[in-house]
Amino acid sequence: QVQLAESGGDLVQAGGSLRLSCASSGSFFSISAMGWYRQAPGKQRELVATITPYGSTNYADSVKGRFTISRDNAKNTVYLQMNSLKPEDTAVYYCNRKTTTRDYWGQGTQVTVSS
Repeated sequence: QVQLAESGGDLVQAGGSLRLSCASSGSFFSISAMGWYRQAPGKQRELVATITPYGSTNYADSVKGRFTISRDNAKNTVYLQMNSLKPEDTAVYYCNRKTTTRDYWGQGTQVTVSS
């Protein structure tokens, strides 16, 4: 059974940085695509960044150049380094793991950026 546990969310001032972590249980982490999504109040959940098992990355236009997704297969963990944070980055951030049968989601971690 796959479980995802996010951590690292916090209240930060605009221009600051945070690093989110997502630890995954279950086998075959190294061959799973991983991603970060976010949902702001009153808005739909949106993709932030994804990383393939081979390390290829993809970012939403709104975070390109500011956020970096990475993974450590030895620790079954994916990270999201967030720099130059803006108030519009405020949201609950969710970790996602894709397997051949279904998607798994964490419970989310709150990121709040004050102006």
